[in-house]
Amino acid sequence: MARPVVGVLVMAYGTPNRKEEILPYYTHIRRGRPPTPEQLQELIERYEAIGGLSQLNQISRSQAESVLRALQAMAPDVDWRLYQANKHWEPWIPDVVARMAEDGIQQAVGIVLAPQGSKMSSGAYFEQVDQALARLDRPLQVERILSWHLEPEFIAAQVELMREGLARFPGGEPEVVFTCHSLPARILEWGDPYPEHLREMGEAIARGAGVTRFHFAYQSAGRTPEPWLGPDVRDKVAELAAAGARAVLVAAIGFVSDHLEVLYDLDIELKQAAAELGVHLERTRMLNDHPGLAQALANAVLRAARGAL
Repeated sequence: MARPVVGVLVMAYGTPNRKEEILPYYTHIRRGRPPTPEQLQELIERYEAIGGLSQLNQISRSQAESVLRALQAMAPDVDWRLYQANKHWEPWIPDVVARMAEDGIQQAVGIVLAPQGSKMSSGAYFEQVDQALARLDRPLQVERILSWHLEPEFIAAQVELMREGLARFPGGEPEVVFTCHSLPARILEWGDPYPEHLREMGEAIARGAGVTRFHFAYQSAGRTPEPWLGPDVRDKVAELAAAGARAVLVAAIGFVSDHLEVLYDLDIELKQAAAELGVHLERTRMLNDHPGLAQALANAVLRAARGAL
């Protein structure tokens, strides 16, 4: 008997691969509105500050391949077919969905490389999937994993990184700040689960690592006139410094990879701001190729696939 075939669509944010791609990439993020020359130059300088460009695409691809290997080991009775796509750069989600159909995939599971769910985060990826599906002339069923923020292996991996980070403060426990990317505050009007997912993740990690003093903040808010979720991590660190804190450990648990919002916004911009306040600030490592991440994602995919087959 032939094994059932399941496509695994692993979606990431995407990043330019070359300097000349920064302008079209930035324009795509801005929904087709080109940035001003000043905005473009600022972004170029941020990339230069972290070594030229982000390695996010390579990391995302490696993470997706690790998920495939985990699935093959856990469920060899299924013919798993990996497809990796990006929201804001090649390979584009609509193109990859079309290729899945061309390859004859009829059953698939989609998952985003971001643990928490929101209409404006994971939901936006699946909007692109739906638009692509609507253009197909053959059936393709995609099971959707909108969040996986409390997968046990993910939490365990984050606890490990938290303990490693805490060990950098031999003088005593620092204040811990959990962050994820900010979103427009209007999501609160929808009862969006995004803030709750951040809180649930942070509380689970703190509990596992024995952290007693922890806080929540957002980072990397967009530069638009509308209000964004807060407090911003810079404001939170300033608040802690004003209360006497001199040691802060930031855990960017809403991200799973090293990329610009971590390597620049936290490691350069936030660290400098903290130093000016007399605060020793460190950051927990990102998961990147941690095997616990691949296992967490594979478990979520396998459950979704088993439920559909």
